[in-house]
Parts: sequence; C-alpha cells; structure tokens
Amino acid sequence: MADDEDKDLAEGKKGSGSMKLVIVAVVAATLVATGGTFGVLWFTGALSGGKAAAEGQQAHGDGAAGAEEAEEKEQHPPTYIALDPPFVVNFDNPTVARFLQVKVQVMTRDPEVAKAIEEHMPVIRNNLVMLFSGQKYEEVATREGKERLRKQTLAEIRKVLEERIGRPGVEDVYFTAFVMQ
Repeated sequence: MADDEDKDLAEGKKGSGSMKLVIVAVVAATLVATGGTFGVLWFTGALSGGKAAAEGQQAHGDGAAGAEEAEEKEQHPPTYIALDPPFVVNFDNPTVARFLQVKVQVMTRDPEVAKAIEEHMPVIRNNLVMLFSGQKYEEVATREGKERLRKQTLAEIRKVLEERIGRPGVEDVYFTAFVMQ
C-alpha cells in the first residue's frame, strides 16, 4: 500500500509541475500580447496624444486634413488669465456721474502668449481703460451693447499682442463681473 501512495504522490507532483508550466506559458503569452499592443499604440501615437499618428498621416499625403488634426491634438488646454484688479471707469457723460466696473479674463491655449499677456499687462490695461471710459451708458446697458464691448475688448488685446509679439494669440475674452452705476 505504501507503494501505491508513493506512486500517487509522484504522479501528483508531475501533474502539478505540468500545471505550473501551463500557467507560466499563459502568463508569458499574455505579457507578449500586451507588450505588442502597447508597442503598436506607442508607435502609432495613440499613447502620445496623437502626435506621431498625425505626423504619419501627413507623411502619407493626407495634406490639410492631417495638418488640422495634428494642430487640434497638439493644442494645450485653455488658460484663463484674470486682468486684475477689476477695471473701474467713468462713463462718458458730462451731466451725471456714472461708473462701470468690469472684471475681465482672457483665454489662450499658448503658454507663450500667457507669458506675453503678463509681460505686457500695463499696455493692455491702458488700452482697455481708454476703451471702457469711452463707452456711453445707454449703449452698454443692453446685452447687445455688452457683447459689442466684449468683442472690442478682444480686438484691443489682440492688437496689443500682435504689435508686441507678432501674433494675436488670444482666443476669447470673458466679462466675469459687469457693474454699471
């Protein structure tokens, strides 16, 4: 009987050894497949934000469509820069003292433009004070008037940046507070 137990033990060890071999083979195959998938994703640019994929499309002659996709994928997230402190100006009104207080934020996706805005803040603020103080109360009191002023503000900031760094660089401007009195 002891011989039978020894045989069973020996066979059990052989079975568990082959089971370990199967497990190791499955794990190795999974690692190889995962590594291959990772390699394909890496080289096609799917893991690097699409830059390599966009370059590959351009190389294959996709032309303008490939360039637009590359540009979109390379865009940075938006950066909002507050033009602090808020602007406070008198309205252009000789008979009644009226005031305008505006908080302005500028949106760009270019880190260099964000630095340029900070660097040229005195010029930007000067031009906006001139713009805001030249407004008439009645014109800015409407939603359309505020929107027109917002567009003029954007144009003024773009003009300053175009003069100073050679490109407008600002996508939009937002009034985060607008008080008329």
